[in-house]
Amino acid sequence: MERQTRRLELVAPPGLPEISPGDDLARLIAEGFAAAGHALQDGDIVVVAQKIVSKSEGRIYPLRDVEPGPEAIRLAGETGKDPRLLELVLRESDDVVRTRPGLIIARHRLGFVVANAAVDHSNGGGGEVAILLPEDPDASAARLRAEFAAIAAVDVAVVINDSMGRAWRNGTIGTAIGASGIVALDDRRGRADRDGAVLVSSEIALADEIASAASLLMGQGNESLPAVLVRGASWAAGDGRAADLVRPLDQDLFR
Repeated sequence: MERQTRRLELVAPPGLPEISPGDDLARLIAEGFAAAGHALQDGDIVVVAQKIVSKSEGRIYPLRDVEPGPEAIRLAGETGKDPRLLELVLRESDDVVRTRPGLIIARHRLGFVVANAAVDHSNGGGGEVAILLPEDPDASAARLRAEFAAIAAVDVAVVINDSMGRAWRNGTIGTAIGASGIVALDDRRGRADRDGAVLVSSEIALADEIASAASLLMGQGNESLPAVLVRGASWAAGDGRAADLVRPLDQDLFR
C-alpha cells in the first residue's frame, strides 16, 4: 500500500440526536454530514464512537436489573466499585488481569485488555445504566458500511472508536475496536526502507491511528461529536478488521 496524499481532512459535524436502541444510525450520520455540507464520498472513512453504536444496538443495561454474584461482591470489596457494575465486567471478560482500589483491568472476551472490560456508565442518557461494547464490533462496522452504501450510494470505510488506556502510558487514546473497508493492520515486513534494508518487524496499527486522529475532534466528555468524517486516506482501503490488531495470547510476553 503506497500513500498517495500528504493531506487529510477531518470533520465532526454537530447536531446528532441522542441515540436510542433501534435508531437508524447510518442514516442519522449520513444526513448529519450532508446537512453540514460534507456529504459522503467514495474513499471516505467514517469514524463512529463506540457509545452510539452500542446504544443503537441496545447494549444498555440498567444497573437495577443486575444481580451481582459472589465474585462480583468479592471484587467490590477489593476495588470499592459497584458490585452490579462488576457483575457486568465479569460477564464481558475472559480474565481479570489486575485489581486495586478504584481499578479493575480485565481481558474483554474480544481480546482487549482494558479497565472495567470496557463497561462504561458515562454519557448513558441519564439514570444508573451501564453500556457494553457491541457484541461484534467488526460486524457492526461492516453493517454500517453496507448501510452507508445503500443510503448514499458510496463506498466508504468505517472505524468504530473507543477510548482505552495503555499499560505503559498515562491517559487514554482513541482505539479501533471495529473496522470495515480499511487495512486495519498495515504489515510492512519484507519491504525495504529508504536505504534498501528489509523491514523485519514493522506493522502499523493504521485503524488505531485513524481512530486516534478522530478522537481529537470527538473528545471524551460532553462534546457530543460522536461521528467524524476522514477524507483523503483512500489509500487505506482494504479488507482488514479491528480483530487483526489484537495480539494473540501466545504472543503476550507480559502475562
